[in-house]
Amino acid sequence: MKNRILHTFILSVCTIFTFAQNNQLNFKLLIGTYTNAGNSEGIYYYQFNADGSAKAISQQKAIDPSFLVTSTKKDFVYSVSEGGNGKGAVNAYSFNKTTGDFKLLNIVLSGGDHPCHISTDRKNRFVFVSNYSGGNFSAIAIKADGSLSDEKQTIQHTGSSANKSRQEKAHVHSAVLSPDEKFLIVQDLGTDKISIYAVNLNHPTKPLSENPISVFNCNPGDGPRHISFHPTKPFVYAVQELTGSVTVLAFKNGELKKLQQINMFEKPSDKKSGAADIHLSPDGKFLYASNRVDYNDLAIYKVASNGILTWVGSQSTLGLAPRNFSIDPTGNFLLAANQNSNEIVVFKRNKTTGLLNDTGNRISVGRPVCIQFIK
Repeated sequence: MKNRILHTFILSVCTIFTFAQNNQLNFKLLIGTYTNAGNSEGIYYYQFNADGSAKAISQQKAIDPSFLVTSTKKDFVYSVSEGGNGKGAVNAYSFNKTTGDFKLLNIVLSGGDHPCHISTDRKNRFVFVSNYSGGNFSAIAIKADGSLSDEKQTIQHTGSSANKSRQEKAHVHSAVLSPDEKFLIVQDLGTDKISIYAVNLNHPTKPLSENPISVFNCNPGDGPRHISFHPTKPFVYAVQELTGSVTVLAFKNGELKKLQQINMFEKPSDKKSGAADIHLSPDGKFLYASNRVDYNDLAIYKVASNGILTWVGSQSTLGLAPRNFSIDPTGNFLLAANQNSNEIVVFKRNKTTGLLNDTGNRISVGRPVCIQFIK
């Protein structure tokens, strides 16, 4: 009897271990790139393993798919095509996440030059695309078959700010829905403004208020680029590209209130910043932000219960120009896309300290600039 109970127990433990192991293994990666340097062909799809290694599955030719997003069910992929001179576009693909097969559904103009960011709502009714050089952003309806409508709502920003070489006009860098999907938060690097628009996703073609319902003014010369919402609390973290800092904001009823601004380096120096991406760990306990130009590192912060950040340290990305990075859904790994050294570096996260350790694993991809995990 005892032997039978022991045997049953061992089988149960093995089953749980196998399930956990397989569940952890069941992640894939979509990687967006720049193709203008000749060593990349578009979008890449990889298996990501529990030990931090990766294996290529498929690829899709595309022109400068520098940012991409998937539908909620992962059956469609939408990528920007970062063209200028009226050629900025968005590509819609049907996608088989098992085989990695892509099928181009259609291509539509993004409404402005050099689209650099794209997002969608949970029910995939619209994509929201930010046009950097155009200084505007567009809401484009998604059709029932996953393709994109030719009709779009485009909202133009105007203005400038303190940095005359980078802020000579509006440069919309990202647009992200609030967790309740009632508001769209739009970061404009050129005007140092974060604008909040009211959202009605039930409208067939024009889901956004024509004017912002509120505007948060960053410090002159900051250059707001990307934001990250806390997973459980009403806090927003904005990475400021030009000053290399992070702004902590309380978010309530469509308005932002500043709580803190903290540098992405421990001590001021003559180094130049080019802050890029920002993400919270899945448990909301740590925040990471990437910095390019003279730094090529990740700033690491501990997040207090009131949203305030405390500097933990910095980690070299072991490459050049970490434009984008991503944390896997389990929070075990952080992957840094080093654009100018043509590889993604895989770090293991310490969930207790927030610190990162190099696994030694690399994904060799030409000019990687966007990483999306697929469950």
